Amino acid sequence: MNDAIVLTLDAGGTNFVFSAIRKHEFITKKITLPSFPHDLTQCIAQIIKGFETVLQMLDEKPAAISFAFPGPADYPNGIIGGYLPNFPSFREGVALKRILEKHFEMPVFINNDADLFAYGEAMYGTLPHINNRLREYGSHKQYRNLLGYTFGTGFGFGFVSGGRLHIGDNSCVETFCLRHKHQHSLIVEEGVSARAVTRAYNELAGTSLDLEPKDVFDIAEGNREGNADAARESFRLFGEIAGDAIATAASLIDGVVVVGGGITAAKKYFMPAMLKEMRDTLCSASGETVNRLQMQVFNLDDESEFRQFATNYSERVKVLGYDEYVEYDPVKRIGIATSTIGATKSISIGAALYALNNL
Repeated sequence: MNDAIVLTLDAGGTNFVFSAIRKHEFITKKITLPSFPHDLTQCIAQIIKGFETVLQMLDEKPAAISFAFPGPADYPNGIIGGYLPNFPSFREGVALKRILEKHFEMPVFINNDADLFAYGEAMYGTLPHINNRLREYGSHKQYRNLLGYTFGTGFGFGFVSGGRLHIGDNSCVETFCLRHKHQHSLIVEEGVSARAVTRAYNELAGTSLDLEPKDVFDIAEGNREGNADAARESFRLFGEIAGDAIATAASLIDGVVVVGGGITAAKKYFMPAMLKEMRDTLCSASGETVNRLQMQVFNLDDESEFRQFATNYSERVKVLGYDEYVEYDPVKRIGIATSTIGATKSISIGAALYALNNL
């Protein structure tokens, strides 16, 4: 099965990206089609068209179709339905897995895009890359858990522990619906998404322009006319609100954090605020200061911080009543990094692995 071909799809609210993968590598060019998320008939037709186009490029039949699609959904049964901000035409419930199985006559697997992103990053992306670098530095530490976030149309989340993708009992491992840090009646995705960046820019700049995050980034860089201070502040707010949500998840799931998606191109504007939020402090009722996270947080994209992250700290503790000491590393630490292979490839690798493990 390691040589088997799997057809994959990265389903975004704007575009569908189709490909075929074997041994964790793309073997065809990527096919990009508009997703038509507001028109169910057109949307499904595009999915079928994309997979058929990739099939025509292959010399042998794939073992399965496996792809990412935003939730909420009953992923094991392949039924998409519920509150889908990016795919409103699916809200009444669509048996997408069965539609495709009947059309293509092969097994079909569907998962959350952020879940597959996390799975791909944990198995063949950033997590093994980090562990390899730790070994090169002589560190005794290795990481098994990964929290994966996708920054794009929405705010996706998935996590992997010890090589196992966790999808929950209800296919509902999500953080997009946590509370917005500054507006508690809103979901956090309204502050951590493409629309959040452009909305914040327009509010801060006093404009009503039809922009994409790339446009706001270009304004921040001085490569496009506009309010550069407002552009930079819109990304800072994005980082602050994201950091608040990530800190909540990292408090419950102790592991490395990896972020991916198009907005990570602006990380120099949002990463400092994200790290600041994760490194923040809280107080007990008695006034004692407590770190928001019990682990020190390192920016693993920064070489100097990675060296600190990889440093071996050692203390000796005497075993009471015996002439014996136990050595341990007292410094608890996690890191946050941007994807080393890119979100689209991570999602595709995760989808292929998931299919092959379940066939």
